[in-house]
Amino acid sequence: MTTTLLSGDNCNFCDRAEIKSKENTNIKTKQTIFYNNPPTIIGSYSIVGQKEGDGPVGKYFDKTIVDAKIGEKTFENAEIRMLTDAINGAISAAGIRKNDVDLMISGDLLNQVTSSNYVARSFDSPYLGVYSACSTMTEALNLASTFIDGGKFDTIACSTASHFATAERQYRYPLEYGCQRPPYSQWTVTGAACSILSKSGNGPKITAGVIGKVIDYGTNDLNNMGAAMAPAAMNTMAAMFKETNTLPSDFDLIITGDLGKLGSDILRKLMREQGYNLGKEYIDCGHLIFDGSQMCYQGGSGAACSGTVFNSFVLNRLNSGMYKNVAYFATGALMSTQSCYQGETIPCISHAVIVEGQK
Repeated sequence: MTTTLLSGDNCNFCDRAEIKSKENTNIKTKQTIFYNNPPTIIGSYSIVGQKEGDGPVGKYFDKTIVDAKIGEKTFENAEIRMLTDAINGAISAAGIRKNDVDLMISGDLLNQVTSSNYVARSFDSPYLGVYSACSTMTEALNLASTFIDGGKFDTIACSTASHFATAERQYRYPLEYGCQRPPYSQWTVTGAACSILSKSGNGPKITAGVIGKVIDYGTNDLNNMGAAMAPAAMNTMAAMFKETNTLPSDFDLIITGDLGKLGSDILRKLMREQGYNLGKEYIDCGHLIFDGSQMCYQGGSGAACSGTVFNSFVLNRLNSGMYKNVAYFATGALMSTQSCYQGETIPCISHAVIVEGQK
């Protein structure tokens, strides 16, 4: 698999967004929120498993674990441990203390967001558990940005996690079953990520957020996540371009959550039908995190897929000035195992944030 990543020097969106934000201070858009007081990402951290660490962007992750259980008794406890370490790592990277965090927003893939709930008990901060499947990271970033923009909180930790073994056990089959995967399937990323947002400080700023709609094109195959989620990504992306008066070429990077190779190809086709050509500035986290030699089929998936890539590779390039403006669309499939077993199709959603580097 060959992935082309180019950084542009076109920052037209920076000025456009600022002007449009001022023009729309008291005007409600359909899906896009313009932040008058954009929060700053002052710290981030990402942890991944060995397979992810061996992938194309492995050098950007803060920590790679060799043991999938990290010395814990179960894979679920390992997921809790990763998420705890990611939050602590982000707090340390931000140069703040634990009690400086006014609010924690976290979510994962397990039933009742179990991992996030168990992690929150070890932090003395107000907590919101959120679920948006693999788009949980951008949902958390949107909520945090709105709270900070409205002056309700000063510092918020946004985090998410997933684990290959726990997701397989919940959504498909236990690892011991050894089932054969179809060629259009994806590989759940083992990892955890956290971003610390603040009303002040140095770092990239979230200038706008886009709240997605639930979209269902009738896919009912639990393995075909890319095809299921691509229409939701298209819906949110088209809304963002229309409501911000921008084109794909106005961004240095447009990145989707975990559509994988097949899903991102479908998205390109769907966006062409909407009148938008996604060129070299577009890439998908699921397509990026693994390469063809790793036998991960269409690429990565899971809540940690886009969360870890954004908090490492993307923020690294924003902080270095290589990217000046990024549109980040995480995508999530909102099904349960029971709904699919009962013949239901898969409703999906995509939330987005627009992030600008320091001017």
